[in-house]
Amino acid sequence: MKLDTTTFQGLTKPVYILEEQRLRRNLQLISDVAKAADVEIILAFKAYALWKTFPIFREYIRATTASSLYEAKLGNTEFGAPTHTFSPAYTDYEIDEIACCSSHLVFNSLTQFTRFFNRATAVNPQLSCGLRVNPEYSEVDTLIYNPCAAGTRFGVSADKLPADLPKGIDGFHVHCHCESGSDVFERTLQHIEAKFSKWFSQIRWINFGGGHLMTRKDYDTDRLISILKAFKARYPHLKVILEPGSAFAWQTGPLVAQVVDVVEDKGISTAILNVSFTCHMPDCLEMPYHPAVRNAEVVDDAYQNDKNVYRLGGNSCLSGDWMGYWKFDHELQIGETIIFEDMLHYTTVKTNMFNGITHPDLALLHLDGELELLRSYKYEDYRDRMD
Repeated sequence: MKLDTTTFQGLTKPVYILEEQRLRRNLQLISDVAKAADVEIILAFKAYALWKTFPIFREYIRATTASSLYEAKLGNTEFGAPTHTFSPAYTDYEIDEIACCSSHLVFNSLTQFTRFFNRATAVNPQLSCGLRVNPEYSEVDTLIYNPCAAGTRFGVSADKLPADLPKGIDGFHVHCHCESGSDVFERTLQHIEAKFSKWFSQIRWINFGGGHLMTRKDYDTDRLISILKAFKARYPHLKVILEPGSAFAWQTGPLVAQVVDVVEDKGISTAILNVSFTCHMPDCLEMPYHPAVRNAEVVDDAYQNDKNVYRLGGNSCLSGDWMGYWKFDHELQIGETIIFEDMLHYTTVKTNMFNGITHPDLALLHLDGELELLRSYKYEDYRDRMD
């Protein structure tokens, strides 16, 4: 079916809509940055894993990054290439299969490396292994997203590394960004080099992790390219890897929902939707990340009793399954479409079936305007999770 992408009228059920034109725009920009800086940029599944779109991705990138056995299997089987894999803790019952699905395997600690290196490389002799390191510096303000905060469980600090790295460590993995700009990377890189450059002669590659939001409108990609080229000039033997997640799916499509009811209490009007924040937009409550709603203005609590101002409420039984307040230019009606912008990254990978609530469909809006349904969830999907 073809839709008016301004209003999405005609849809009567909730659906995540990935817009191919926007996705290709991001992929082209990322590909251009990688070529200009002579680095490899790969897709992190933790932010986006819609595998039915991998044929599009393969036109622009060659590899992906995984953080678990299932992500590694997804990359190896559905993307068609072994993954760059990191986990805070590999286990005896998964390490062999993870190693077989991976091209690069990053260990979170020296104890994990000692325990699993020989075993992993025995099952996959082509494996290149690395160590996650902690530069003890990050400009991420939100504590739960700061991997370098005091007491972090991620990576090895410089004071805990031996002068000579254990044989078999080919690279370093550093991750300390979250939707950050190139200026943040430039400052962070100074700390990374100050802490770890003494070991650079002993490694072959360095992975600067994710959080490089290069597809955001105000991101300075020229500055990023310049920073990366200068780094490579200083260390020409090092292969440089970046693994953003959000950057690939940034602003690539909305979650389209509908108003089911409007209720009022103490002068506060809540439009109840056929989607849930806790189930279908979990970062809105975890972060909290405040979504944008098309044709609505965010207002503060002082306007909660004003005309055409609504909380938006989810359809789960969780009391806190709501966000607000939004001002519309009209009174909302039952059946009306509500469009949550930019809902493809860190949503479809984190949704759940709490309360057995019907899950939104997944759809791809092709370049010709045709909407293809990728997946429609049924009762059996809920039931079989506990089979």
